Amino acid sequence: MQGYNVIAVFTPDKSQMLMCRRVKAPYKGLINFVGGKIEPNENGEDAAYRELLEETGITRSDISLVHLMDFTYPLDQCYVEVYAGQLIRVVNVGGDENPLFWSGLEHNFFDMSKYAGEGNIGHIMEHIKLNYGRIFREN
Repeated sequence: MQGYNVIAVFTPDKSQMLMCRRVKAPYKGLINFVGGKIEPNENGEDAAYRELLEETGITRSDISLVHLMDFTYPLDQCYVEVYAGQLIRVVNVGGDENPLFWSGLEHNFFDMSKYAGEGNIGHIMEHIKLNYGRIFREN
């Protein structure tokens, strides 16, 4: 079963999160979290930090990730590990996979005409709210 990850990255002041606009299928043109494939025999957390570095330039020393939840799709033979974290400091992000941008938190992340994942981004955001104290540190 193929593993994937998505990573919700928040600014140090918790006012914005890092998103990307997908340039290829699935979800071409839609907004998503950053993330990617978990390689065979790779630990899920290590894969999340690797993908974060590859796609954004954010390193382990820039952020501490929390493993928030997993989605399993038996019919598609895949699963998705979801991570979230708050940057320790302001970081210049950049990558050439998908265009990156900082998003405010006031959007309807359940809007499937704008956001990838059949409503999963909205679902993830609700779980981030439920686990606020476990993900964010006080400034």
